Amino acid sequence: MNSRFVCVHGHFYQPPRENPWLGAVESQPSAAPFHDWNARITAECYAPNARCRILDSAGRIARLVNNYDSISFNVGPTLLGWLERHDPTTYSRILEADRRGIARFGGHGPAMAQVYNHIIMPLANERDKRTQVVWGIADFKHRFGRAPEGMWLAETAADNKSLLALADAGIKFTVLSPHQAARVKPGASDVWIDVRGGKIDPTKPYQCHLPGGKSIAVFFYDGAISQAIAFERLLQSGDKLARRLLGAFRPHLDRAGRQLVAASTDGETYGHHVAFGDMALAYALDAIRTSGEAELTIFAEYLEKNPPVDTVEIIEPSAWSCTHGVGRWNSDCGCSTGGEPGWHQSWRGPLRTAFDNLRDRLAPEFEAGAGQFFADPWAARDGYIALILDRRPEAVSAFLAEHAGRTLQASDRVAALRWLELQHQCLLMYTSCGWFFDELNRLEPTQVMAYAGRAAHLAEQLGVAGVEDALREDLAAAKSNIPASGDGRKIYDTAVRPLRIGLDRVAGHTAVAALFGPDLEKTLTYSYEVDVGKLRHFQAEGRPTRMVCGRVLVRDRVTEESAEFTIAAIHLGELDLRGGVRPAGDADDDAQRDWRLEVAFSSQDFSTVLKILDDEFAARNYSLKAVFHDERDRLLRQILAPAAGKIEEQFRKVVNEHEATMLLLHQLNTRVTPAYRMAEAFIVNQDLRRALERTDPDQDAIRSLAGRAALSDVPLEYQELNYTAAQAVARQMADVRAHPTDVTRITRTVRLVELVGTLRLKPDLWQAQNDWHDLRHGEWVDLPVLAKAALTDLGRRLNMVVD
Repeated sequence: MNSRFVCVHGHFYQPPRENPWLGAVESQPSAAPFHDWNARITAECYAPNARCRILDSAGRIARLVNNYDSISFNVGPTLLGWLERHDPTTYSRILEADRRGIARFGGHGPAMAQVYNHIIMPLANERDKRTQVVWGIADFKHRFGRAPEGMWLAETAADNKSLLALADAGIKFTVLSPHQAARVKPGASDVWIDVRGGKIDPTKPYQCHLPGGKSIAVFFYDGAISQAIAFERLLQSGDKLARRLLGAFRPHLDRAGRQLVAASTDGETYGHHVAFGDMALAYALDAIRTSGEAELTIFAEYLEKNPPVDTVEIIEPSAWSCTHGVGRWNSDCGCSTGGEPGWHQSWRGPLRTAFDNLRDRLAPEFEAGAGQFFADPWAARDGYIALILDRRPEAVSAFLAEHAGRTLQASDRVAALRWLELQHQCLLMYTSCGWFFDELNRLEPTQVMAYAGRAAHLAEQLGVAGVEDALREDLAAAKSNIPASGDGRKIYDTAVRPLRIGLDRVAGHTAVAALFGPDLEKTLTYSYEVDVGKLRHFQAEGRPTRMVCGRVLVRDRVTEESAEFTIAAIHLGELDLRGGVRPAGDADDDAQRDWRLEVAFSSQDFSTVLKILDDEFAARNYSLKAVFHDERDRLLRQILAPAAGKIEEQFRKVVNEHEATMLLLHQLNTRVTPAYRMAEAFIVNQDLRRALERTDPDQDAIRSLAGRAALSDVPLEYQELNYTAAQAVARQMADVRAHPTDVTRITRTVRLVELVGTLRLKPDLWQAQNDWHDLRHGEWVDLPVLAKAALTDLGRRLNMVVD
């Protein structure tokens, strides 16, 4: 029986990035070619770890494995929620890994829970500690279908009160850094041994006794190995990783029984921070499993077989990423990610103080306001996770009936839900990333300020005056390192206040967007439902001018607030676009206005249309700025397409007229005119994108363009073309997957992969390889001989082991 065990833990987490008013992550250009950083890191880390490659000696893909079912892991609840909506395949594979792990690890699943939105628990008040744990457990049960045994603390930040919150909720264990241990007491001994400075033996679990007779088991990961994985390039080789883990056992301890070597890092290390780190991990896990030198395990399984004998006391408070307790999240402690010389982090204290003041200012208001509807407002807050996970009207009604004890009228439902959502935002504003980095004017601090702003907005909608003004005043004490950014109040006013919207702004968005959208009965605009069934669309005869007018009903799916509006908008060409919104009035008056608009528009009397808009909607005029960010980008592309087409036409004319001359210059190795070179590069890249984006990529065009790019040394836009080519090959492979006996389809895909290679592109063929693997291990045996031969050729092109 093996006495040596290895456990690798991955803490997979991204901060919530949603616009708090929309409930959605808007595009982040720095993550290009992906929509946002969640999407990019999913492609680089979360998805690859669920279908990870193990290569043979020739570098070909021999097997696909799911790393999650062989390691201990936690995935942040807010990240899991995003994955469920945007990458359900990866989401389901993570859940499946836990189910498979239960069979592998003696009935214990490899997944651990996490405090809900990654707050620094020692800095939280008792109520917030409790809700974070309750929500983390509820989210875990909802997704994994079982109760968690362990819970990950954000940044492993801990004190005894935080550990007690876990123990009170039935959590059996957590994982900390070795530098968080203060002293240990072996077995039944009365002697305490000082282990500060990371001197604790991390090969076994410890019991930590807490107030009230409670206790919790604590594992301490191997600090040196974890540091090497995260920061010292240990993941350059899966073999080196395996040897480092197997070499960490302590020979002098063998006589005492079993040992555990546990490494713990951010999960994003495996693929995002370290390219191909997921593959190094998969190789190492496989090497350890087959070596016979140790057995892979997870914390929960090891704890059952090896209950703690020794007792530990921890340093309070402490965390794995701050050497000053938890100063990184409330002071200028010296811990940062760098920044410019001379930068400070003195903004951290005022930022936290501003949020603490907001929380404490709203707590009695919440008790009084929500107390009108709930017997125990704080218990209702603890239960609100059920609605965060399921906002169907019937689920809301059941929740309100349970916590209110009576049927609430529509207006009372809105108020009750507003109070609860206010508390949700008050928790989100403490997400740890807001304080982690070096500067106040970054995405992360701005994001947590946005959550605070949303809480203040909800408070004012509930009749609590002056909340945002007080918040802005407090934020003024947080000073940026960047002179132009000023302070927290200026950053809030610049970056957060423009996000603030009401139902009328959603109606304004609808007015403008409806000019270019399909004629629908209902539409979902982020967290809002809009009934557009009463809108009428008009197109001017022989002109690009269009108009929309009528009524819309806007409903907030979070708070159930709803209102009806009259809207009208006209597009006169390019960016000349006007729209108006006003609360719906008398039906006859609104119908008369719409009739006047229709008459004027039908006769192409557009000046009268504009005058009606100015007269009737003077207080609430909207333009393209009213459209929400992602939709605005789409509309701009649509509106400017004719102008872009004209520019392209001119570029194409230049290229075609001078093609022979420039080709001769290339052949003579003479410098080509920069203007021509720019035009040619634009046309070649544009045509390549279009050829690749076709449902059935135009291979003749791609072949011709590849030759031209090579001959003229055209600078290709590799990042975008790699992304587009990967999508094209994936589409073709999906077609093959659906028609595996069609040799023509298979051959066409082979040729596309070849063509991509001639362009010197290096697309990520991850999805196509997955589909080929699934086909090879699925219906392969029943396929005709010719199809198998063609698929074998395709597999080789995709770098798969085909034997």
